[in-house]
Parts: sequence; structure tokens; C-alpha cells
Amino acid sequence: MKILPRRIGIVCRGEPKDIPVLKELVEGIDADLEVIPDSDSAKKLGLRGQSIEDMDVDLLVCVGGDGTILRTLHYLKRPIPVLGVNTGMMGFLARIQPENAVSSLRKIVFDGFEVERRERLSVRVMEEEMPYAMNEAVVITAKPGKMLHFAIFVDDEELEELRADGVVFATPTGSTAYAMSAGGPIVDPKVNATIIVPIAPFKLSARPTVVDINSEITLELRGTKAAELVIDGQFYRKLSREEKIKITKGEYVLFVKLPDRYFSRLQDKLRSGKDI
Repeated sequence: MKILPRRIGIVCRGEPKDIPVLKELVEGIDADLEVIPDSDSAKKLGLRGQSIEDMDVDLLVCVGGDGTILRTLHYLKRPIPVLGVNTGMMGFLARIQPENAVSSLRKIVFDGFEVERRERLSVRVMEEEMPYAMNEAVVITAKPGKMLHFAIFVDDEELEELRADGVVFATPTGSTAYAMSAGGPIVDPKVNATIIVPIAPFKLSARPTVVDINSEITLELRGTKAAELVIDGQFYRKLSREEKIKITKGEYVLFVKLPDRYFSRLQDKLRSGKDI
């Protein structure tokens, strides 16, 4: 079933090169539709805006890179379909190029759109809820050159105990981000899984592992080395030795469904190392 949006929110990371794209989008939408820019973007355009948390819209357009989308998702109080306009680097999540932004948005607005669901990870340190992870949750040594000693459990069964620089817990969406750089597999976003990738493990048998996303994963720190939790490269928290981390399936997000040949697009991006 297609969605015909009437209220459209627009978020921009605010770099000077993004403002012309933002302005074109706001001016390119018909007057009978309500367009709500985020507060910071509105100031740059001389308009009234609204905080992302308070937006009640049918579609949210993010102008920037994948980082802009990741930051925006942390503010949403409910799943809102997201469309990314890529003015950043690789653009795995931000799929629309700036030169096509207005025409693509107008087509989506007038023809309607379908959504695709992407899973996130719920991350809890002891009883403290952390932000959801769209790409990954990483536990990493806080002191470069010093390895962490930790154990990983999946549904209360020990998967691995090892020393390493850290470990990445990634979604299939995030399998092409930090997890891939650490030697993890590329996983189709339609697969409901969590990918566990040790970072520079001091153990030849330690390998990336893919488990059901409904599994409960527990990480126990062992030893006295300082550690840090990083979620989507946006949220940081220091960890102490006695704290346990639990990772389970989190709240899903929605993206506008676009025509796609996922693996062809992926290979083009990886070969070029830049936007396509």
C-alpha cells in the first residue's frame, strides 16, 4: 500500500554546501503540502521550524550523509519513513543525489511511496538503556595498544572468550560499515541477523559470527583495561569492569523504498570508494 504524504519534515546537517539543496527542496514542494524544516535549518532559511523530536510528519527528508540519518534516527519518537539526500561521502543510506533531489521528491510526493523496514539493535548497559544502533554497537579499548579481555554469550551459551582491540555488533544494514572494515561479512539488509566481529583478536580461531537478531547477546568485560561503548559513531559511553552489555532486537526504522539492485550498487561503491 502506497503512502501519499501531506506533511513533510526536512533535516539538514547545516554545512554551507548543503543549504542550496535544502532551499531547492523547500521551494520545490507544492504549496498545498506542509513542509516543516528542523529548527537549525529553518534559521538558515529565515523560516519557522520545529525540533526533530516534535515532528509529526508522514515523510522525513534528511539532507547530508549517512551520519545525518544516523543522528536523526536517535531523535525520532516513532518510526517515520526516511528519505536521504546524499551530500556526504559513500551514501549507503542516503540514496538520492542532490541533482535529482527535487524531481525525486516530487515523484514520491505525487505518486506515493512504499516503505522498507530495517532492524536496529537495542543496547543496554546493566539496566541503563542506550540509544538504538542502526549500524553497530562497538565495544573498544579506550587505550590504543592495550587489548581488552572479554567473553561473549549468545542466549546464555558462551560463544567466545578472547583478547582483542574490541568487538563490533552490527545489523545487516551496518554490515557494510565498521563491521566490514574489521573483516566481517556483507549481509543482505533483508536478513534478520546480528553480526559479531572481533577487532584484531589475539586468537587465530576467533572469526566473525552471524546469529539470529532475536538472540540475546551478552558481553562481559574481564580484566582491568579501560573500555568504551560507541553506537553508530554518534554516542559514546565509558565502561567499567563490572558492567555487562546486553544486545537484543530493537525498534525498527522505515526507509522510503526505492528501485534497487543492492549488490550491483554495493560493488560500484566499493570499487570506486566514492559516490555513484
